[in-house]
Amino acid sequence: MTASSIAAVLAIAACDGYAGMPAAETSQGKTIATEYASVPATAWRDAGGGAVFRELHTELSHPWSVAELPGGDLLITLREGKLLRIDAHGRRHEISGTPEVFAQGQGGLLDIAVAPDFAVSHRVYLSFAEADAQGLAGTAVGFGELQGNQLRDFRVIYRQLPKLGGGMHFGSRLVFDRDGMLWISQGERNQKELAQDLEVLQGKIVRLHADGAMPADNPFASGVGVRRTIWSFGHRNVQAMAMDPRTGKVWAAEHGPRGGDEINVLQAGKNYGWPIASFGMDYATGRPYPQTQAAYIAGTEPPHHVWMKSPGVSGMAFVVNRPEHAWNNSLLVGALADKSLIRLTLDGDKVTEAERLLTDSGWRIRDVRVTAAGRILVLTDEDDGRLLEIVPNR
Repeated sequence: MTASSIAAVLAIAACDGYAGMPAAETSQGKTIATEYASVPATAWRDAGGGAVFRELHTELSHPWSVAELPGGDLLITLREGKLLRIDAHGRRHEISGTPEVFAQGQGGLLDIAVAPDFAVSHRVYLSFAEADAQGLAGTAVGFGELQGNQLRDFRVIYRQLPKLGGGMHFGSRLVFDRDGMLWISQGERNQKELAQDLEVLQGKIVRLHADGAMPADNPFASGVGVRRTIWSFGHRNVQAMAMDPRTGKVWAAEHGPRGGDEINVLQAGKNYGWPIASFGMDYATGRPYPQTQAAYIAGTEPPHHVWMKSPGVSGMAFVVNRPEHAWNNSLLVGALADKSLIRLTLDGDKVTEAERLLTDSGWRIRDVRVTAAGRILVLTDEDDGRLLEIVPNR
């Protein structure tokens, strides 16, 4: 790293709550800051696109999600069903009390969210693939109280019904909005026609109270012959979702078929098209779905942003309300197939530019989060998965 590179890292470190701590020397090979006493400057590697990164933790077997606890400890889910706590010293602790998961295909232990009132409730929420006695499975969500390294009294508050066979398209991401409502993304379990069927929960975004109760203002709350927990429908496999802190709007990104990965800004009761409208290609015929870039099927919402070639989107985080940050007003999206981190520049809600980071790593990017202090954390989906920190090099 050059002297200017290290200076940029130091500036970010200061923004991350390290201000007031004595900075270390900034020449090549010296430590970055007091908290990084065991991390030499040479540990930072080029991430491309004007960024550098370092490895915080390794030997994670297909990690799926990371969340920050008050105080700075990190929780990481592993698809096989384990929940880990990484303390401030980088030590790994396995959390007991997690639910049994259906760890087949794309199923397993998926997303994690810390309750907005964690300081009082100690609740940690998990989404996971859950099987029944017949071996059929669906997305489920529950919470327990985190006490030390135990998740106590775990209870399921949501189950995707009906449960189905196969190991594809479970989703799933969890987001708490400004009102404390819990949003749950799911897949259509690779049965595309179900995404348009309001009597089932596959291919839907669901909105609940934190205890699992149905909000009275959900768009289908008074409907008949419809699942009243549904917020929006016509989704294929939503593996990225985040709330925009500027507006409170919830954004979601989903996988398209052989192209057509898309981002949507979720609106109540709207139909986002799958499978009657998509910018992807039909797997069976190799032909495009019935729409053009200029016109979308009537009654469905066109994507807010679309990739004609699928990057394989997973994980999403906003970098906003941080005027000191070089990437302020950005949306970060993980890419599994493209093996990169995508940074989208925002002008309001409009996407104006895009760049790819970590393009030479060869790692599938499963999740990206921005901590309360502004640190950007990234998880890679590998047998030997990694937790990374990435900072601008500008």
